[in-house]
Amino acid sequence: MAMFREILFIILDTSLDVLPIVLIIFGFQFFVIKRPLPNLKTVVIGMVYVLLGLSFFLVGLEKALFPLGRLMAQQLTDPEFIRSGLSTVVDVLQWHDYTWVYLFAAAIGFSTTIAEPSLIAVAIVANDVSGGSIGARGLRIAVAIGVAVGITLGVFRIITGTPLHYYIIVGYIIVIIQTFFTPRVIIGLAYDSGGVTTSTVTVPLVAALGLGLASTIPGRNPLLDGFGLIAFASLFPIMSVMLYAQISEWRLRRQSAVSEMQATGEE
Repeated sequence: MAMFREILFIILDTSLDVLPIVLIIFGFQFFVIKRPLPNLKTVVIGMVYVLLGLSFFLVGLEKALFPLGRLMAQQLTDPEFIRSGLSTVVDVLQWHDYTWVYLFAAAIGFSTTIAEPSLIAVAIVANDVSGGSIGARGLRIAVAIGVAVGITLGVFRIITGTPLHYYIIVGYIIVIIQTFFTPRVIIGLAYDSGGVTTSTVTVPLVAALGLGLASTIPGRNPLLDGFGLIAFASLFPIMSVMLYAQISEWRLRRQSAVSEMQATGEE
């Protein structure tokens, strides 16, 4: 009964949050465009589904994903667990002793990105618009690798306690340099890739991981050090997608050069 009451309250709160969007859409449709909305019944049913889906998703975040992320971080950073995997006994743990934490961060970053619905949708659209020149699977893997590297580096930052802005500044400098050497057709998509991947699946687990690490590692503050992983997850996919495009362009040039050499040799 308590769970049902909680779900009902969340549905009501979500309805209030979604209400401005509904008012804007219907207001522009009826008072600015001044045309009836096509398939009104279908649209209303779809909005009800969206409302229910968002509500149950929020319940799932609160009951499962956030607690699970914090629990995994706490277990992996438990000093007894870490020392059990070391070949020598140490009194003070160093950054290189947290091997399993880095592996977990990379794995969770890659897997959540691959499963991210918004990234899947964008990859499919990019593949259709480009006529197949941008592979949907290749794009998703490139973004997932970027997120995995970014979250791993973000975990390293939390463990070492180094300032966040150093990493972000250097990262964007690299992005600016890459932009000058990347095919123009992919630049906009690369810049958007960081945003679309930090969505419904990735953000809850990554945020919970950061807060869990900052709460468990001695000397870290959850408010100061627990947040910032999402910034890494948004930045590094830009680099990885542009690198993916650069490698693809280099391979095409190499294949063209080899084909020309073969054609010249046959003549």
